Amino acid sequence: MFVKYLILFFISMVPIVELRGAIPYSVVFGLPLIPSYIICVIGNMLPVPFIYLFARKILIWGSDKKGIGKFFRFCLEKGEKGGQKLKEKAGRGTFVALLLFVGIPLPGTGAWTGTLAASLLDMDFKSSILACMGGVLLAGIIMAVASTGVFNAILALF
Repeated sequence: MFVKYLILFFISMVPIVELRGAIPYSVVFGLPLIPSYIICVIGNMLPVPFIYLFARKILIWGSDKKGIGKFFRFCLEKGEKGGQKLKEKAGRGTFVALLLFVGIPLPGTGAWTGTLAASLLDMDFKSSILACMGGVLLAGIIMAVASTGVFNAILALF
């Protein structure tokens, strides 16, 4: 049982898959939903502060390196451009926009991407972490409901 929870924890830390893939996996394992949800949230949130603090610095550092520089510059430019558009559209609602972005359980919209966007937007550390945490909690609830078949049961009624 411990090994299964450990696997869930590590799946939750993987970019793109994150908790969105770990929670359905817990249902396949037959693990209780509440402890699985808690472990997945912790695993998904563990890398967030490190991404916020170091991802932008690493991209800036690598932007002038041979081989990786072009990709790193592309990431910086794309992130800053997208961040500015988000800031213009969201205005003071950047926190809520980031929370919803992370909370939508689609590939590429998780805590890793959201934290990188917050870093590139120069959002403060505390609100970035709180928005990502709220988004991860929301995505976890959506995935738990979807994984347990509640959506199928509701659709069967209609």
